[in-house]
Amino acid sequence: EMSFNNYIDADAAWQLVCDFDATTCAIIKHTNPAGVAVASSPEEAYRRALATDPVSAFGGIVAFNVSVDEAAARAVTEIFTEVIIAPDFDAAALEILRAKKNLRVLRAGVPQPPTGLEYKQITGGMLVQTRDTHRLTRDALKVVTNRAPTAEEINSLLFAWTVCKHTKSNAIVYARDGQTVGVGAGQMSRVDSVRIGAMRARFPLEGSVLASDAFFPFRDGLDEAAKHGITAVIQPGGSVRDAEVIAAADEHGLAMVFTGIRHFKH
Repeated sequence: EMSFNNYIDADAAWQLVCDFDATTCAIIKHTNPAGVAVASSPEEAYRRALATDPVSAFGGIVAFNVSVDEAAARAVTEIFTEVIIAPDFDAAALEILRAKKNLRVLRAGVPQPPTGLEYKQITGGMLVQTRDTHRLTRDALKVVTNRAPTAEEINSLLFAWTVCKHTKSNAIVYARDGQTVGVGAGQMSRVDSVRIGAMRARFPLEGSVLASDAFFPFRDGLDEAAKHGITAVIQPGGSVRDAEVIAAADEHGLAMVFTGIRHFKH
């Protein structure tokens, strides 16, 4: 039986994977991504997502944007998982998943990014706003540093930015080659999210990129991230101190792009 929190987390996981076209797996805890990855198969995508943070993935919600096959089902059942959600499951996968105690299996149908309105009940009323449906393209990126990102960095930046969209603010996502490397979520200070994302990384951060869901109010976040060997940054821009932040990126030899739009998930 699904709990209230199961539904909330499963919806968050499903919305995240629906934002990707490539084969994607996301592992969610408390609506935040513990790990996200793209790959050529659902099993590989799951194992790459799991590798980001296997400790936090325990008891999580696993989402795929493609049908789950036998190999992916066997991989998911290697650890305790609360919910698995996907467009469909083949017969062998369903047999494996149904045999796993306390695992809830959800068939979600064709993946489609959510549209329309979202609602939030508050004391004495309700807030209504349009959903954050923005999908960023490389043509929309504005290079603001002396060095422009490479094609490989751009791919990683777009991946990290999409994951950041589905991470509670203040959100920082480190990523490389279609895989999250570290996630700093829901902190009151952006520089603390930078630190926490780096602290939780199980792989070396050298050569990874960083996404920030809103602008850096000071250069300290860039200075902190640069200590870990990142090469490129994506952020909305719009701070009164943008010039200082850009100067910091140039000092560290980073490529940085502005998106002109923030996500700021609450």
